[in-house]
Amino acid sequence: MDKIQEIKNYLLARSYRDYFLFVFGINSGLRISDILPLKVLDVTHTKHLKVREKKTGNARKIIITNALRKEIEKYTQNLADSDYLFPSRKGGKPIHRVQAWQIIHNAAKACNVEGAIGTHTLRKTFGYHFISVLRT
Repeated sequence: MDKIQEIKNYLLARSYRDYFLFVFGINSGLRISDILPLKVLDVTHTKHLKVREKKTGNARKIIITNALRKEIEKYTQNLADSDYLFPSRKGGKPIHRVQAWQIIHNAAKACNVEGAIGTHTLRKTFGYHFISVLRT
């Protein structure tokens, strides 16, 4: 939990978008390929996130927790419903998965997190915390 907070602080100091990418990833359990194309309208005004997974084609319905809801509201307050959640600086498109990997990998490296850290780590972190809650 300390390293997660350290990474959050690091990313928040650098870019609010990058911080939100990390927070969204560890709180949704979605693959990065399903996160990046999301638009503001997909996550606002709803208690559930509906996604058709690119890898499997399965439809998923994900509960948006209160903590994630607060982050979404704060992050999207000045965005249009049609805006991508994670826009590229080049405009009109979301960031690419390689850029997302670099953001997460570099943050972990800067925070001295050992091991191979990348975008799938967000999904695994969600799963780890989900399982540990079930066990208690």
